[in-house]
Amino acid sequence: MEIISERLRLRTVENEDLEKIHYLLMCPETALFNPSGHPNGIGDTAQMVKTWSEQEKESADGKNNYTFYIETIAGAEFVGLIDISIVKVKYRNSEVWFKLVPEMWNKGYATEALKRIIEFGFRQLNLHRIEAGCAVENIASYKIMEKVGMIREAHRRKILPLKDGWSDNYEYAILDQDYLD
Repeated sequence: MEIISERLRLRTVENEDLEKIHYLLMCPETALFNPSGHPNGIGDTAQMVKTWSEQEKESADGKNNYTFYIETIAGAEFVGLIDISIVKVKYRNSEVWFKLVPEMWNKGYATEALKRIIEFGFRQLNLHRIEAGCAVENIASYKIMEKVGMIREAHRRKILPLKDGWSDNYEYAILDQDYLD
C-alpha cells in the first residue's frame, strides 16, 4: 500500500526498514513524550516491524491498523512513521500517531503526512472521526494537529506516564463533516 503527497511517500513497512526504524525509536528526542519509551533492544523493534509489515496482508480480514513508513519522494530519505488505527469499528472512529526522526523536524513533513492520512481515513476508510493526543508540553505535535484542522476537545490531567513523571494530555479530533464539507 502506498499514499503519495507532494513531497512524501507513505508506504507499507518492510523488514528492510528495521535499522532506520530502530534508530527512530531509540532517539531520546522521539521518546521524550512517548509513554512506551525506548524498545528493549533491536529484537523488540524487529517484532514491531514484523507486525507492521504484516498489516497489509490482514486487509482481507477487516484490517484495522495501518502503519506507514514515511520517506521523501526525492532521494527516498527516511522521515518517520505514521499510523491510523480504527479503534471503534461500529462508530467509525480511529486514532492517529506520528513520529519523525529529529533531522526531519521543522520541514513541514509531519503536517503533510498527517493531512494525507486524514484524507485516507475519510475517503478510503469511510471514517466518521479521527482522534489524536499528545502531552501538553509537546507543542510541536499539537501545532501540527491544529494546522490540519483538528480541534482540541479535552485537557486530561496526569494521564501519560512519561519518563519524567505523569503528564497532562491534550485530545484532538476531526470529524468527517469538518473535512468533507
